[in-house]
Amino acid sequence: MFELPEFITLAKQANETLEGKLIAEGHLGNSPHKFVWYNRKPEEFAALTAGKRVGRAVSKAKWLFVPLEPGYLLLLGECGGKMLYHVPGAKLPNKYHLLLHFEDGSSLTAMTAMWGAMELYEAGKEQERQYIKDMRITPADPGFTFDHFSALIDEVLTGEKRSVKGLLTQDQLIPGLGNAIAQDILFRAHLHPRRSLADLDPGQRRNLYAAILDTVREATEKGGRNDETDLFGNPGGYVRIMDSYAAGKPCPECGATVQKIQYLGGACYFCPKCQVYILKGR
Repeated sequence: MFELPEFITLAKQANETLEGKLIAEGHLGNSPHKFVWYNRKPEEFAALTAGKRVGRAVSKAKWLFVPLEPGYLLLLGECGGKMLYHVPGAKLPNKYHLLLHFEDGSSLTAMTAMWGAMELYEAGKEQERQYIKDMRITPADPGFTFDHFSALIDEVLTGEKRSVKGLLTQDQLIPGLGNAIAQDILFRAHLHPRRSLADLDPGQRRNLYAAILDTVREATEKGGRNDETDLFGNPGGYVRIMDSYAAGKPCPECGATVQKIQYLGGACYFCPKCQVYILKGR
C-alpha cells in the first residue's frame, strides 16, 4: 500500500510529466474489482474527462489530488498497486482500473492490488469526502511540530486506551502513515508496538516525534519504499529496517533476533532488546 512518501513521490513525478497534458479519452477499469471505489459510471467519467487539461497535482497523506481543468479534480488514494505513465507507442497493461489517454499519445494507468479510490469530483467537492474532510496535519506539513504532536497524544489519552502502534496506524490520527513505515518509526524510537501511549515520558514522546520525521523524510528523499514503484515503474530506494525479511535475523543495532507478532490488524517486526515491552508499574 502506498503511504505518505510514495504519494509525495507520485505527485512530484506527475507534475514533471503530466501537468499541462490534454486528455483525449478517459476510461474506468476493464477489470472488475469490488474494492475499487468509483463515484462515476464509465460513460459519465469518459464524457467529463475528455478535453480536460491536467493541472498541478498535490499529495496529502494517502491521497493524490489531480486537477482536470476546467472544473474537475481526479482523486486517487488509500490504494496500493501501480500507477504508471506510458510514453507514446508503449504497450499498455491488459488490465487496469483507470486509464487516461492524452492527445500527445502518452497514457496513464492505475491498477490497485487490494483496494483504493479512483474518483472524479467537481473542483472543491472532494473536500467533503470521508477521510479528506477534517483531515489532520501530516508529518510532511510545516504545522507538524512537536507541540502539535504532544497535544495530539494528550487528546488521544482522554479517550480509549491506545498503544504507540495505534497512534501511528489507526483512525488516521497521523495521516499518511501505515503499518509498513510504522515498523521503522517504532524501531528508531526504541518502542515496542504494544507500548501504551499513557506510559511515555516526555523524552520518549520527543524520540517518537523525531523518529516519525526522520523516517518520513528519508523515505521521501529516496522516492518511497523499495517494495513500491513510482510513476515509471521504478522501485523506491528506501529499504525498511524492520519488515518480513528482518524477522529471525539479527537486529542491526544489538544483534538480538528480530521477532514477529500479529497486532492491530497487521504484522509487527521488532527487536525484543531494543524495543522492550514495558508496562508502567510492573
